[in-house]
Amino acid sequence: MGLLRVILLVLIGAVPALAGTGTPLQPMVDAAPPGAVLRLAPGLYEGPVHISRGIKLIGGDGVRVTGTGQGSVVTVDAPGVVVEGLLISGSGDDHETKDAGITLTKAAMGAVIAGNVLHGNLYGIDVHGARDAVIRGNVIEGRQGHRMNQRGNGIYVWNAPGTIVEGNDVRWGRDGIFVNTSKRNIFRGNRFRDLRFAVHYMYANESEVSGNLSMGNHLGFAVMYSKRVKVLDNVSINDRDHGVMLNFTNRSEVRGNYVQDGAKKCLFVYNAHKNTIEDNRFERCGIGIHFTAGSERNTVTGNAFVGNRTQVKYVSTKWLDWATEGRGNYWSDFVATDLDGNGIADGTYRPNDSIDQVLWSQPAARLLLGSPAVQLVQWAQSAFPALTPGGVMDSAPLMRPVEISVPDWGAGYGG
Repeated sequence: MGLLRVILLVLIGAVPALAGTGTPLQPMVDAAPPGAVLRLAPGLYEGPVHISRGIKLIGGDGVRVTGTGQGSVVTVDAPGVVVEGLLISGSGDDHETKDAGITLTKAAMGAVIAGNVLHGNLYGIDVHGARDAVIRGNVIEGRQGHRMNQRGNGIYVWNAPGTIVEGNDVRWGRDGIFVNTSKRNIFRGNRFRDLRFAVHYMYANESEVSGNLSMGNHLGFAVMYSKRVKVLDNVSINDRDHGVMLNFTNRSEVRGNYVQDGAKKCLFVYNAHKNTIEDNRFERCGIGIHFTAGSERNTVTGNAFVGNRTQVKYVSTKWLDWATEGRGNYWSDFVATDLDGNGIADGTYRPNDSIDQVLWSQPAARLLLGSPAVQLVQWAQSAFPALTPGGVMDSAPLMRPVEISVPDWGAGYGG
């Protein structure tokens, strides 16, 4: 009898919607027993819909679910639910209730949200307390009518340990992924465009953001007030302010990332400690890396600083050597020799001098850059490095930069 009921349910779900009308979806979902597979035929289905038992809701080409402009369109409120292949639109506009295309409540443990298109909703997907959810292969296009800070996030993860977000394409809205008060999350292989932040961490520990692509956003990957986060193999292209930012972030890894073209700062490190910054490539930014607010005990090695207007901005009265165990970083503006052919330059690189520090603290002093007195000070510091007051140095600069390729999703961006 149970199998017959499932077959009948599938047949009912295969009835196409009448032309110009929508088929109410809630009665069909309510009739589905736990474990049922509800396959929808092409057509328009009316939401909102509340899923309170573990079913699979499967769509395909031409399957649309639309809300009434109030609340969330699809709410998943049971474990083991699968929502796949739907085009979802028509959420409400309330930030307090986080109206979304799909909302996963705390009860939606192990939910799988895959292959959907979420268009024009305030929030795309709200993972609100659901453990071990999988958000995979969705296309999420947010709203463009509001100012950016008034829009919702593509994917919002709150207190949802074990969430995996992978292979999604997120555009418009506020932040691509905003995670708050969560842990053990993995965000990998996603593309983010035309947003405020691509990925925004707040109080999210022991997590990973890897292999993502951020293009044309205000900021790429922002990790704030978090610890033990792995930021690995991401690419930031033409992000406006920062490619990667560590703000009050400790004991984390920033490794194998590529930031290129146009950012004010490829990497901004603010009051962040005991982090490993290794084998990244920072190219054609206003500032390659900016260390400030007492960031200490960080390891910076194997990185490539290529064609940045200012390679390093760091003000200090003591020297900070960015070579670790005889391996430093590559600097495109360092003219060096390698007589023994070991890949390590024979001299020490010092990216800043006392004039730089004066300019950072007193920008009006730029009017004096061409004066004989300033040129004499700069010559003296290059000839006698002991006169330089302190800052970053690299005692083992690399002769060749690390090479990192742009994913296929980013090929031809801006062309």
